[in-house]
Amino acid sequence: MSKGRTCPADYRLPANAFSAPASLQCDVLYVIGGLYGNRQALDAIERRLAAEPNAAAVFNGDAHWFDCDPAVFSDIEQRLQRHHPLRGNVETELARVGDDFGCGCAYPEQTSADTVERSNRIHHQLQQTVDSLPGMAEQLGTRPAWLVAEVAGERIAITHGDEQSLAGWQCDHAQLSSAERQQKLADWFAEQRIRVLACSHTCSPAALSTGDWAVINNGAAGMPNFSNGRYGLITRIAQTPSASAIYRAQVGSLVVEALPVNYNQSAFVAEFKRQWPDDSPAALSYWQRINQGTDMTPENACISGFTLASTLCAMEVLS
Repeated sequence: MSKGRTCPADYRLPANAFSAPASLQCDVLYVIGGLYGNRQALDAIERRLAAEPNAAAVFNGDAHWFDCDPAVFSDIEQRLQRHHPLRGNVETELARVGDDFGCGCAYPEQTSADTVERSNRIHHQLQQTVDSLPGMAEQLGTRPAWLVAEVAGERIAITHGDEQSLAGWQCDHAQLSSAERQQKLADWFAEQRIRVLACSHTCSPAALSTGDWAVINNGAAGMPNFSNGRYGLITRIAQTPSASAIYRAQVGSLVVEALPVNYNQSAFVAEFKRQWPDDSPAALSYWQRINQGTDMTPENACISGFTLASTLCAMEVLS
């Protein structure tokens, strides 16, 4: 297997990873995957958190990607320390000695070779950034790969990929739509006494609930996910709903929701273009999505058990 497609053996999560007691208790939990070095998205997230002082935030990996400027990278890192950061494949490979696995994305076969090659080039550029910051690789590498949180007595499993691997793709939309996969998840939730599995990694959102359990993949906090606006997406879990939710599900005593991240698009674009000119690998892979969004709708993300709430809050900043 080539760099960017291989899933390193040490990405495998222990079978008992989520059976331990919760290490984080809170009334409101935000799970924020795929910030991708978007400082303006972090600004918007911090404003939301400031409005909910009883909330805790877990950044479940790939907080970095576009932030190859050492000053931007360091600023994001400093701000993450106020919260609960986990490792994604980006952080794990930036901390690794050597470059055997490239970006560590473990891309599936349907991802083009050009996309994989560009991701490896982005990783190489970001590796140079980390190497220029003393102690940064060690800081990234010491982060946990998973976390169990507790909200209202319910256990929430949080990781970057899926319940088995740091860079697993078993929580993408196609896999979660499979009846076989859903049955395996039902067994896993019962065995682990978990109510919600919150993840990201696939860079595309997906949400599935039976009412007894739920999987919610927020896609990307730092990039557009849908066709109706240029906003990121994060997960919120609490006993009470948010007026800002795009879609939600009642799962046991919890309300599990996807919320928009309405960041300053013009400021983000300026910072992105300063770091990644038009012919750069990041611009070639991501500019169309950053500027135009995707062809997915919020309805598409909701596989089963989630219902649309309101998208007006996500669209209001686009004028």
